[in-house]
Order: sequence, then C-alpha cells, then structure tokens
Amino acid sequence: MAMQKWFGEAKLGIFVHWGIYAVDGVAESWSFYDGTVPYERYMDQLRGFTASRYDPRAWADLFARAGAGYAVLTAKHHDGVALFDTRHSELSVVGRTPAGRDLVAEYTEALRERGLRVGLYFSHSDWSHPDYATVRHPAPPLGVVSDSRFSTPPAGEEDPERWERFLKYRAAQVREVAELFHPDLLWFDGEWERGEEQWRMDELAQEVVSLLPEAVLNARLTGHGDYATPEQGLPIEAPDGPWELCLTVNDSWGYQPADTNQKSVGQLVRYFTETIGMGGNLLLAVGPREDGTIPEGQAGRLLGLGAWIAPHAEAVHGTVAGLPPGHHYGPSTLSADGRTLYLFCFGTPHETVSVRGLRTPVRRVRVLGTGDVLAHRVTGGLGHVPGVLWIDAPTAAQVDPHATVLAVELDGELALYRGAGRE
Repeated sequence: MAMQKWFGEAKLGIFVHWGIYAVDGVAESWSFYDGTVPYERYMDQLRGFTASRYDPRAWADLFARAGAGYAVLTAKHHDGVALFDTRHSELSVVGRTPAGRDLVAEYTEALRERGLRVGLYFSHSDWSHPDYATVRHPAPPLGVVSDSRFSTPPAGEEDPERWERFLKYRAAQVREVAELFHPDLLWFDGEWERGEEQWRMDELAQEVVSLLPEAVLNARLTGHGDYATPEQGLPIEAPDGPWELCLTVNDSWGYQPADTNQKSVGQLVRYFTETIGMGGNLLLAVGPREDGTIPEGQAGRLLGLGAWIAPHAEAVHGTVAGLPPGHHYGPSTLSADGRTLYLFCFGTPHETVSVRGLRTPVRRVRVLGTGDVLAHRVTGGLGHVPGVLWIDAPTAAQVDPHATVLAVELDGELALYRGAGRE
C-alpha cells in the first residue's frame, strides 16, 4: 500500500499517554516492571482514575490550535489496562475505574469533528496478562530484554501453548480496536520483547490491512510498518522513507508532576523545524492528569508552538525536506513544486544569511510573517561551481523570537551543486 498522503502533510502530531499511572504520577507501566512501585500498588490506582474533567473536544481544539494534523492516544499500554470497552479482558477503565466509560470512543469522535486524523497506540506486550510471560526471546537484543517476571519465564519453564493463547487474545484486541474505532493510524509498541516470528507479525499485519486498508502503521509492526519511529533524539541522518520523531515536552511520557524539566517553546520550534527539514513528522507527547486535564505548562507550550506555526504555515504544510547539510546554517524546507526554499534562522542573523551551492537563480527573498523583501546578491563562483548567495539580514522588527523564516523564491526548480570544487 502506498503511504497515505495526509501523513506527510500533517507534519505535527500529538502523542497522549493517559492511563491509571496518572493517579500517583508514576511512570506508565515501567514503574512496576522495574520495581519502583509494587505491582499491587500500581494497580490500586484503578480506584482513583476518574476522568472526571475529561473533555475530548477541548483536547481536539488544543491540538488543532497547536497546528497538529493528528493525535495518538494510548488505547492500551504495556500494563494491559484498556481505555476502551474491551470484550476480551476485564482490565479496562470501563469496568474497573470510577471513569466507567469508553474514553477512546469519545476521543475518536471529538478528533474527527475537529478534522483531525485519529491515531491509536496499542502495545503488543501485556505485562498483566497471565499468559504473556510464557516464552523467551530467541535472540534478545543486547540490553533490551530483561528477565523480569512480567515478561519472561524462568529458563526451562516456557509454555508455548499459553503463548498461543496470548497471541489469540492480542489479535482479538487489535481486531476490536480496528472495528470499533477505524483509526487512521495504528501506533504499535512493545515489539522488542519477542522475535518477529514469535509475534506472528505476518499474520497480524495481514489482518490489520484487511480491516484497515487505508490506515498508516508504524514500524513497530515489525517488518510491515509504513514509517520509522526514532524516539527522544533527533537523528543525525534521516531514516529511509517516511519517519516520525516521538518526543516528550518534559522528560516523561505520562503525567509526572515531579518532572518540571519542560522544553521551552523555542526548543520545541527548533525540534520541529529540524525534523520537518529532514522530511519527518514530530509526534509531541503530553501526559494528562487522571481527571483528563492536560497540565497548563504543557498546554501552553502546545499553544506557543501553534502560534509560531500559524504565520509560517507556508514553510510547513505542503513542503518536503529542504537542503542537505552544508548548504545553509540551519534547517530548511522546500515547496512541493521545488521553486521556493524556506530557510529557518535561529537567533538574530547578523549582516547576512548565506546559501552555498545554489545553482538556480533567485527571484526574490521575503520574510514570512511580515512579507518584507530582503536584498540578495551572489558573489564568487567559477565554471560549474556556483557562487555564494548572500541575503541581507532581517531587521530587529522582522526577526521572530523563536525562528525567522526566509522564503527564497527561485527562477526554476531547485538545483544544487554537491561537488568538491575545482579538481
């Protein structure tokens, strides 16, 4: 299946990690897995999960104002607690928490009303299921798979029959999510704990595609995903094909009030522009409280990012990856027709902004957000080696506090020189 066009055009998604772990503000699933919190205490949070102020329409409005085109909600994390009304497990917020309702259904409806694409996160692993810790990874990646009792049986105590039973349960829940909500995107996770054949990824992928032929699938549906998912660190080189950087606003995926290391709006703008400049999407994570409200600090940062995107939308939507490294000191994007180059400038440019190796003549340069035209000229060049394009630096009044964008209008499609100079 060809990659859905909407995904590449969206540029920004919002990743929502919400679950019972927000009650005590502990790490989602991992807090009991690594022994920080006893399992019984972790599950005791079921009694305090109310969703009493959950307003999915307010979420959708916030995400749209942030400039996002889609969102991804944790329908079920590694702890096995479903946010939807599953028929295949008693462990859901519908039957086991004061929330008492299907939170995914409300989310799905609200996003679609707002014109946003619906993404759902689903973990292959389920550390609460009695049949999960019944087989061992045949060749575990170094440092990735542990001997935790929640995921791995003791050596010599594997039980393939119980594992087969778990796989049927996992497939049934994935089918349930597909049929109940018809998501535009399925974001799988937890694949590292088993091998691809153990997971029966071929069978699962065939069923997902048959149920959701137009859905976008991430690469953690091992061997079958549509796009790569680097996490928490911007890659130096872009992955092959479509990709998405998933990144937290602070250092935590879910709600952890003790984590106050929030990224500034300026830093988020930088992450965003560097990601789209390399042809990727940014999936920015927030963690609602147990009552369903998104912390003000995170909501404010989403709005700040949206306030930057709005006047610079021309350089964001409908663009592709820009210049390779070495041509401009900063990220850039390119219009779909290849005739306008958008340069992102951090801080205050002094004297000039330069572009090297540009073969295509420049018609004019303007500042996005103000429309002001900047003078430009080319110096140097010899034979097949083009000179340097110098653009007069914008004035203080034209500079954006987070990133100034210069639209370089070309007299033809972008052509670059990538050589080593005269031989």
